[in-house]
Amino acid sequence: MPFFDLKGAELAAYRSTTPEPRDFDAFWQATLAEARQHPLAAQFTPVDAGLALVDCYDVTFNGFGGHPIKGWYLKPRGVQSGLAAVVKFIGYGGGRGFLHEHLMWPASGRALLVMDTRGQGSTWSRGDTPDPSAGDPAHPGFMTRGLAARESYYYRRVYTDGVRAIEAALTRPEIDPAKIAVVGGSQGGGIAIAVAGLAPAVAAAMPDVPFLSDFRRAVGLAARDPYGEIVRYLAVHREKIDQSFTTLGYFDGVNFARRAMAAALFSVAEMDDICPPSTVYAAFNAWGGTKAIESYTYNNHEGGGPYQDRRQLEWLSETGL
Repeated sequence: MPFFDLKGAELAAYRSTTPEPRDFDAFWQATLAEARQHPLAAQFTPVDAGLALVDCYDVTFNGFGGHPIKGWYLKPRGVQSGLAAVVKFIGYGGGRGFLHEHLMWPASGRALLVMDTRGQGSTWSRGDTPDPSAGDPAHPGFMTRGLAARESYYYRRVYTDGVRAIEAALTRPEIDPAKIAVVGGSQGGGIAIAVAGLAPAVAAAMPDVPFLSDFRRAVGLAARDPYGEIVRYLAVHREKIDQSFTTLGYFDGVNFARRAMAAALFSVAEMDDICPPSTVYAAFNAWGGTKAIESYTYNNHEGGGPYQDRRQLEWLSETGL
């Protein structure tokens, strides 16, 4: 894979030109207020996963529309107070998987809540949460579901689920409410950015090669899906181009990043043809809080992999979480 995007100083200077909807804040305030009309009803059911050093729980809480969202919760065995917590979001097509796949953060002495992604979990990792709100005709995948209007767009539901996941984590008495972090790779990184912009309780964010930012540039630049789903949809629905990008403005990571005051550690891969590096920098450069970024020059969408895991562990300790 060759270099195909901006590099070096150009990335550091890049700013998205995507217009921000004037009623962006009002839209999201109303969306979250609507979700909170439903009881959170967070349930944590103990599970014996054969992990002797970790307390494990099957989680259910009510997300967008009062729809039940699944998850996992893991914490160091027997710890009853003062825990920092990481809320983890999953990459595109994946689900919550199995408990033993999520041991890094509890092994570091922190609690972890893993949010299942509604309607996904049938590609590379299994999921258990349906999406009852699937609507208008869409290209196969999730990028164009409900794209005709901001109210029906798929990621309105997912981002709201993410905020409710933070609220579910905060119901645990052993968690220190001042020590909440969000993490995720690709789609999970995009959700982490949105949640950090919507939930003031988030103290730290770790978006890893994040997706869902600077849509107008990404759709015209990315060589591989999922952004290609939007391209193919618009190739058929030619009259819906303007409306589609108007809708996407309410879900663009750049707009959430401007509102995020948490400390942030991003990562970017400079040969990434799924999430082009300039689109990652679009969110990073807009970020409202303190920030740092790790760049992997010769990597594609796999990014830093275990190198970035190691850096996240170091960085979160440096932030005091």
